[in-house]
Amino acid sequence: MKAKEFIKHLLSIENYSFSLKEITQQTDGEGTSLKFELARLIDKKEIINLRKGFYLIIPPRYSKQGQLPIQLYIHKLFKGLDRNYYLGFYSAAKFHGASHQQTQRDYVMTEIPKLNTIKKNTFDIRFFTTAKWPDKNIIDKKSDAGIFKISSPALTAADLIHHQTKLGGLNRMLAILEELAEEINQNDIAELLTWYPHKSTLQRFGFLLEEVQADQNLNTQIKEHLQQSKFFPVLLSPKSGQKPGAVDNPWKVDVNIKLESDI
Repeated sequence: MKAKEFIKHLLSIENYSFSLKEITQQTDGEGTSLKFELARLIDKKEIINLRKGFYLIIPPRYSKQGQLPIQLYIHKLFKGLDRNYYLGFYSAAKFHGASHQQTQRDYVMTEIPKLNTIKKNTFDIRFFTTAKWPDKNIIDKKSDAGIFKISSPALTAADLIHHQTKLGGLNRMLAILEELAEEINQNDIAELLTWYPHKSTLQRFGFLLEEVQADQNLNTQIKEHLQQSKFFPVLLSPKSGQKPGAVDNPWKVDVNIKLESDI
């Protein structure tokens, strides 16, 4: 089987990616001849070498934008890397119906060590890492290519708040947090509170849920969880060299920025 035939076969079964190892095993191309054939297909923009040893197939319906939705290949990429992952941040928010931030960049959470950002042609994927991998608040979603994993609405919101300084700040994400709040349910919050390690983020989360007038039961869950142990004043928006001052809310959040949505 030639490389082109193998790629055609993959597309027929809604498989939009392959590894170099996979195509070497399945075709009669060897060494130089296979590399030449792959290079020719890259030149014709029928495939793209996204990462060393990992290729994406760009079928005709995506050829104009030269882009492939991340849900069609992310699971296979991480299966090959043998690492946990989930689509998170603004990428997950889109799947939960919160899409004010129309960005071409995709965001993925994975285990340490960190992966380098991928910027190639129209592809732009930024990776974040967490030392404590959650076994909850990760949802299986279905795409044409099969299952892929995304953060639940509660974990998506917590991740956005926790990494706000790397993601454009709270005002950039305020409208998204408001829409995510409509998707968060009590079970989602209850699961998050069983393992989430960042108390300061939970304080900000509770405060912001109150600000966007989310279901009061969600606030109460977080408040009761925080009151089980000591917690201390935090800045709403972390700033190096700045410490929280007097606080006049139950979350002990020093509101050091003016909240206004950027939409």
